[in-house]
Amino acid sequence: MVVTVRMVNASLVYVGGGKETWRPNVNFSEWSARQNIHAGDWLYFGFDKKLYNVLEVNKTGYEGCHDVGFIKNITRGGRDVFQVNEAKTYYFINGGGSCFGGMKVAINVENPQPAPSPSQLTGVKSIKNGSPSRFGGLVATLMAVLTSVLLAWAIL
Repeated sequence: MVVTVRMVNASLVYVGGGKETWRPNVNFSEWSARQNIHAGDWLYFGFDKKLYNVLEVNKTGYEGCHDVGFIKNITRGGRDVFQVNEAKTYYFINGGGSCFGGMKVAINVENPQPAPSPSQLTGVKSIKNGSPSRFGGLVATLMAVLTSVLLAWAIL
């Protein structure tokens, strides 16, 4: 099961495929291999914060399940989001030993796909001179921010 909420230029991706799937007995390697995640997307980790956490680590920390010297602890309340801002491989583990049982994931993030040109869009209205509105990009950006805020609020 893959759940992705598409926003204007970003997606909210449920790590493991559901709202509370940062837990043991989920094959995160298999899940990650099926994903198309782009820079700017948001990762959602849902879990019991009394039992688990989410640490961003480097490749060595990922491979050896080292929870000391992590890059960032993204744990806040058990329904946590993390924006992947650049194309690279991100590594996340659960500290405290569960990593050795498979609670770790390497997520390959690609560059965003280019936006379609105005000629590729259907149903786009133009102003009198025939060019798209100069405010279209601003409106799209504002809608993306508003959608992100509303989605994060709804998740909490």
